[in-house]
Amino acid sequence: MNPKPSHWPPHLQYIQTSLYHSSVSIDTQLQIQGPENPSFFSRRYNINRRVVIRPISSPSHPACGQYGLFAVKKIPPKTHIIDYIGEIHCDDRPDSDYDLSLYRSQDGLHVGIDSSTMGNEARFINDYRGVKPKPNAVFSDIRADSGAMRMSIWSSGGEIKKGEEILVSYGKAWWHARNNLQ
Repeated sequence: MNPKPSHWPPHLQYIQTSLYHSSVSIDTQLQIQGPENPSFFSRRYNINRRVVIRPISSPSHPACGQYGLFAVKKIPPKTHIIDYIGEIHCDDRPDSDYDLSLYRSQDGLHVGIDSSTMGNEARFINDYRGVKPKPNAVFSDIRADSGAMRMSIWSSGGEIKKGEEILVSYGKAWWHARNNLQ
């Protein structure tokens, strides 16, 4: 049994490594994992000691009554905070608010990471709109030294103070898609 971070909701599965959905072919899995480390996603991540999940109770916060991701200690500028972990998939998930694009191939294949039902602490990161004037962190899709594709969260150009909420921009496309669903 994996230890869960404080404030982890009981209806969500806490995972320490991304899992593959049946929609992801073996060839695509190998492309994502990279040539140097085919077992990349079997690597376990421990509970992240840089961040903590906290309930949001401020009525002025757009996510009041939900959770946010906060810095446990000062995070310097341009520092890796956490990788976004969830279910790697190639199917369409228009109703998920927790689905990030990991990879789009030239032939139209779309690979995403969805943490709507399973994930790690990164799934609790909120958008900066209505909270701060600008985000203090960014999503970055990178290839690790091993060649594996990752979606990571990094601090922006400024320091994130201890106790401060870690906030990103979900992007205009995310908000546009949500506004069209209403």
